Amino acid sequence: MPDLLSAQEMMTETPAQILTESRDEALSIHLRCTRCHARMDGSHCRHCGFRMIVEDDIVRALPAERVAHYARFVADYERIRAAEGRGSQTEHYYLGLPYKDATGRNSDQWRIRARSFNCLFEQVLRPMKVRTVLDLGAGNCWMSYRLALAHYEPVAVDLLTNNHDGLGAAIHYRHQLSKAVPRFQAEAANLPFEDEQFDAVIFNASFHYAEDYETVLREALRCVKRGGIVIISDTPWYSHEESGMRMVAERQAMFLKHYGTASHALSSQEFLTDGRLALLAEQCGIRWEIFYPKFGVRWALRPWLAKVRRRREPSRFRIYVARKHA
Repeated sequence: MPDLLSAQEMMTETPAQILTESRDEALSIHLRCTRCHARMDGSHCRHCGFRMIVEDDIVRALPAERVAHYARFVADYERIRAAEGRGSQTEHYYLGLPYKDATGRNSDQWRIRARSFNCLFEQVLRPMKVRTVLDLGAGNCWMSYRLALAHYEPVAVDLLTNNHDGLGAAIHYRHQLSKAVPRFQAEAANLPFEDEQFDAVIFNASFHYAEDYETVLREALRCVKRGGIVIISDTPWYSHEESGMRMVAERQAMFLKHYGTASHALSSQEFLTDGRLALLAEQCGIRWEIFYPKFGVRWALRPWLAKVRRRREPSRFRIYVARKHA
């Protein structure tokens, strides 16, 4: 995959051609305008005038009005993540994810991500023989990096573009991969890709940030090929709606106390329940297949201990897979 070009050079190039040359053969991904949804033959939409440019090797596919819509959320999110010790100045940290948190600041969470990724890779991606993968909520691109090492063709999407916790952090993988991972700043509810182009779309610990579950799931299904799969990974699940609502209230109170913001600039859905999953299946005409990562005995005992101690039900993490009808 050739290096990305500058914004000026992009004016005469198709972003898809620049970003998505496969290891074995040309892999053409066609883009569509995120403002008017017309097909884009280059970086410029001839229908509405919207232009995608490349800055810091990231294709900016988010129109200005949507940048404004997410501005407060992004500012709050980046501030909280920085306070939590996310990211690092060293390449060693990024290359170890999700299996090792070299900073030691969020090791428990990375252990969960590692177990989920192992389950996703061994039980879902490998048996289903997918090749092209859209990594939604890619963050610092650790999953895209791992998939590229395993000879998949990932494309990373996120709202954040900073160099420590967003898409810009992919700079740390450049010497480990023969070809860069294509990166797009875009929203999951309005992706810059034409229909039916990916074998798999993965919500990478990101589905719960959606303001409307049905909208983002339909958008993912639109982008996946017929017979392809949409995967929700690392979104918290609760057996009761009340438990999820209590979690949201507790987290907002904690954020307000420690960071000065409740971090509720978006009306995110925050969690899943069986009822929510069943409604989505009915709305989108799909059937969920559920996979259960193994997090260890202590993790399995958490619901029982919470009940004994009369505490709120703890979150649980599963992998949900829906196949698009062929």
